[in-house]
Amino acid sequence: MRYFIHLGFDGSDYSGWQRQNNTLNTVQEVIEQTLLQIFKKTVSVYGCGRTDAGVHASQYVIQINLEEAPTFDLKFRLNKNLPNSIAVFEIFEVTVKQHCRYHAVSRSYDYFLHWNKNPILYPNSAFYEDYSLDFEAMKKATAIISDTKDFKAFCKQPHLYDNTLCEVTNCQLFINEAQGRMRFSITSNRFLRGMVRICVYYVLEVGRGKLTLEAFKQILNQEKKLKVTYTAHPNGLFLSKVEYPFLTLDASYNLVKLLSVGLE
Repeated sequence: MRYFIHLGFDGSDYSGWQRQNNTLNTVQEVIEQTLLQIFKKTVSVYGCGRTDAGVHASQYVIQINLEEAPTFDLKFRLNKNLPNSIAVFEIFEVTVKQHCRYHAVSRSYDYFLHWNKNPILYPNSAFYEDYSLDFEAMKKATAIISDTKDFKAFCKQPHLYDNTLCEVTNCQLFINEAQGRMRFSITSNRFLRGMVRICVYYVLEVGRGKLTLEAFKQILNQEKKLKVTYTAHPNGLFLSKVEYPFLTLDASYNLVKLLSVGLE
């Protein structure tokens, strides 16, 4: 029997989603240890995607396979045993042919940042102190991202992929000058390693006047090569939406809805 588990996590103190041989304290590892406590045997967990160290997920889906249906409230038991940084929202029984990663038709990421110091926003928004930004130029850079198909230039490890093509269906920038806050939102059928944080970093470089729009476009089009590829801070990034053709996740749990107030 296969189950999809809809959850969210604060990635601040984790080394990313994926369990790794040389890294301790990943989200996957913590969930698998909790399932071991509950079922008294190993239950493998598969995630809908990979997040880097310090990155959050306000909507995330994992899958587990069980020999038989639990005789107890699994959602309650998981939430009771998981740390406060991980919360289970919903559990669905699905068919064994349905996969949380391969059958997701799109994913959305939201990146939040602020440039006026605010203790309430940290750690869910990246702080870029006293940045003076050209918002119109940044919106034009965001539009260039929307029109881009090949994101090889904005990928940490392009050699890991058969191709670096992504179908971006939405990419928008929301600014609240009064609050000193910004939200970068992007939806695509797939994402490459570091792609969203690289996009944000260079959109900010355009806004700061460190990079022209023409140079930004040339880099994305692979007409101009970056010597070193930089990424924006991890703590502002959320995997905020995962879509399936056969399942609708309850969006009322999504923290991004709260953070987006004033940035819509």
